Amino acid sequence: MRLGLGLALLGLLAGGALAAPLVQAWLGHDPFAPDLFSRYAPPSAAHPLGTDDLGRDLLLRLLHGARVSLAVGLAVALGATLLGTGIGLLAAWRGGWADAVLMRIADGMLSLPALPLLVVLAAVDTGRFGLPRGEALSDIARITAILVIFGWVGVARLARAAALRELTQDYVAAARVAGATETRVLLRHVLPNIVSPITVATALAVAGAILAESTLSFLGLGIQPPAPSWGNMLSNAQEMVFSAPLVAVWPGVAILLAVTGCTLVADGLRQRRA
Repeated sequence: MRLGLGLALLGLLAGGALAAPLVQAWLGHDPFAPDLFSRYAPPSAAHPLGTDDLGRDLLLRLLHGARVSLAVGLAVALGATLLGTGIGLLAAWRGGWADAVLMRIADGMLSLPALPLLVVLAAVDTGRFGLPRGEALSDIARITAILVIFGWVGVARLARAAALRELTQDYVAAARVAGATETRVLLRHVLPNIVSPITVATALAVAGAILAESTLSFLGLGIQPPAPSWGNMLSNAQEMVFSAPLVAVWPGVAILLAVTGCTLVADGLRQRRA
C-alpha cells in the first residue's frame, strides 16, 4: 500500500516534469519571461495556479522546477549510492588498514556540521576556477557534486555492514572453493544480496537531496534564477507570504509531496524486506 502510494506520488511529479513543455505550449506562456501586467493574478483558465511577483505562470514554473529538483534528487541519490556502495564493499572485502582508514573517514564526515559546510561550499565562486556559474546545468552539477560528497557516508556504512554479513555465508565460501575470483564473488554473489537495504537508503537519499537542494536554493546558494527550482521559488515568495500566500504554498506542497513519496517508497521497500 505504502509503496504503491509513494510510487504514485513520485510518478505524478515526474509526469508533470516531463509534460512541462507540452503544458507550456498549451497555455502559451513563457515561464521565464516577466509579465508585470499579470503580477499576482489569481487562478484562472489562463493561469491555473495564478502568477508570481513578476507575472510568471506558477504552474509552469512548478513543472519546470520539478525537472530541476527531481533531477538533483535522483542524481545525488545515484551518485551517493554508487560511491558509498563501492567504498563499503571495498572496506568489507579488504578489511584491516583499508577498512579502518575508510571508516574513520566516514566517521569524520559524520561528525562534521553538514548544513554550514554545505552553505560554505555552495557559496564558493566557481568562476575563479574557470568553471561556469549561473547556468542551470552548471548549477545542477555543482550542487549535485557537493551533496554527493556528504551523502555517501550512510550508504557506505550500510553496505559495509551488509557485505561483512554476507562474506561469512556458506555460499561465498563455496564460490571461492569453486575457483571464483574475488571480483566475481563481490559482484555476482555479495552485491545482489545487499541490494535490498541499499535500495531503501537510496529512496531516502532522494528525499534528503531534494530537501538539501531546496534549502540551498532558498538561501540563494543553489539553482540561480531565472531557472526555477522549488527552493528558489520559496525564496522569492517569502516576502509575500501574507499578501500572496499561494506563491509560497504551491512550491511547499510540491516539496512535501516529493519527500512524502520517497519516504513511502522507502517504508514500502522496508516492509517487503521484513
